[in-house]
Amino acid sequence: MKTPLLIVRNQIMIVLAVLASTLFTGCKEEAPAPNTVTDIVLANNDFSILRAAVTRAGLADALKTGTLTVFAPNDAAFIASGFSLATVNTLDVNTLKAVLQYHVLGTTILSSAIPTASNTEVTTLGGGKAFVTKNAGGVSVNGAKVISADISADNGVIHVIDRVILPPSRTLLQLAQDSPDLTFLVAALTKVIQANPTVGVTVTSVLTGTTPYTVFAPTNAAFQATPFNTIAVINAASGATLTTLTNVLLAHVVPGRVFSTNLASGTVTTAGTAPITITVGKEGVQVRGAGNGTNNANVTAANLTATNGVVHVIDRVIIP
Repeated sequence: MKTPLLIVRNQIMIVLAVLASTLFTGCKEEAPAPNTVTDIVLANNDFSILRAAVTRAGLADALKTGTLTVFAPNDAAFIASGFSLATVNTLDVNTLKAVLQYHVLGTTILSSAIPTASNTEVTTLGGGKAFVTKNAGGVSVNGAKVISADISADNGVIHVIDRVILPPSRTLLQLAQDSPDLTFLVAALTKVIQANPTVGVTVTSVLTGTTPYTVFAPTNAAFQATPFNTIAVINAASGATLTTLTNVLLAHVVPGRVFSTNLASGTVTTAGTAPITITVGKEGVQVRGAGNGTNNANVTAANLTATNGVVHVIDRVIIP
């Protein structure tokens, strides 16, 4: 028969064992919830269109692994770029996948590690080249501004941007040829290329070569407000009129790949050597030639990226 003392000791041992078990169980740390790029996109309601795009393109698993930098357009960025949720859900899957991969780098780059420079070339997940700028205005990629930087993920970092960026697949000339609002510009370029072999070689090289250029592209309405107000007039240009048309076209071309976030107020020299004046302000980007007086051309669509440069659409013809 157990003595009362032995019974008490056993009861104490049982209590201590239960207490120890409780303490050790309470000290066990639960594994943190995963916080990959995919998890952040799925959880953030401001990424609803991006979420749908990632799902449709089959990239959810790919964005959970590796070491990534993602330039992520939020819903406002998609809408501002002409993409709705319905649009994304009807896009060709391979096209959508290529567009999304163009927003992703295969390394982690915090905003503090980006050099202060214009157009630092980076290689995207799909193998294309994108161009990152860091200046007093902040960080941008292909002219799309980073509006929220350094969102940390388990497998990298997210920088939220204000526009969708598209992988370039066309030259400057092809981009203009494919735009229904630039048919007058294309007619003028074609006329100059065909009518003057010497100048034509230069213009063709600029528009289709590998050296980057920036084109301020006047719309059809912009041409219609000048003496070159019909394609028939453009096609009939000869002599001094053809020379004027040639000089006008060259005044719209600037050497280098100049995105909107690279532009600063001041004077730049064009491919035709005539200077043009650029003004960057609250009303956006404006440009004019000496022959425009005080009448500025407004950039109405910026950062159309070509394989050999960038196009900014303007609403007035620049007169050198």
